[in-house]
Amino acid sequence: MTSSNKDKVAIITGAAGGIGRSLCKSFREAGYFVVGTVRTMPEDTKDYDAVIQLGLNELVNDPERRIQFEESVRNAIGNRPVKVLINNAAIQILGKTADLKVSDMQISFNVNVLAPFMLAQIFQDDLSKNSGSILNIGTVHARATKSEFVAYATSKTAMHGLTRALAVDLGGQIRVNTLAPAATATPMLRAGFIGNESALNDLEACHPIGRIADVQEISDTALFLCSDQASFITGSTIYADGGILSRLHDPA
Repeated sequence: MTSSNKDKVAIITGAAGGIGRSLCKSFREAGYFVVGTVRTMPEDTKDYDAVIQLGLNELVNDPERRIQFEESVRNAIGNRPVKVLINNAAIQILGKTADLKVSDMQISFNVNVLAPFMLAQIFQDDLSKNSGSILNIGTVHARATKSEFVAYATSKTAMHGLTRALAVDLGGQIRVNTLAPAATATPMLRAGFIGNESALNDLEACHPIGRIADVQEISDTALFLCSDQASFITGSTIYADGGILSRLHDPA
């Protein structure tokens, strides 16, 4: 445990997923008091100091739910200072342009852009007092995407823009950055390739580094970006992409 982080709060959304749980575990091991938010309560809560059920679309649409959520966080953390907010939760709705509904785009923006903005508002005073850090978990799809990712890529690109705008608007009070991973070996991703290992091998081979990311690599990078060692980094997007955005794919 890092004594300088003792009892400082890290609020991490999407805490039950592969990257989210790894984030919670890493920050907790570094001495943070970790508050994780989840859509569905997990059976195993050992990686959290507190876990709060929260749907981000609900947070955006229901003012009463925002009040209840903040009260739940305050009750959980007591007098501990809020040092870190990680907007990790996301929704990925896939579909061709002709098939996507307006509601698909709306919920994508609610979860991937508006909820992170609202959470920044809710905890702005806390983070300002503690020279805190906001980290948005973005994606390589904000730079280079593929078919059927219109809703996801567009909303995540807006999240990257939100990072830059918040970093400027909040000035020296709060550092704001984006960490944008490429394909990461979460349980969900691996489950999608069961019985099709050749496709997983192809995905790994697309990355110049020759593999996809491990969740620990993503959480380690997040821990650095939220630490005082990264004190001059703000308004930046760090691409943990294994080099995939540097590779030109063409038929030649």
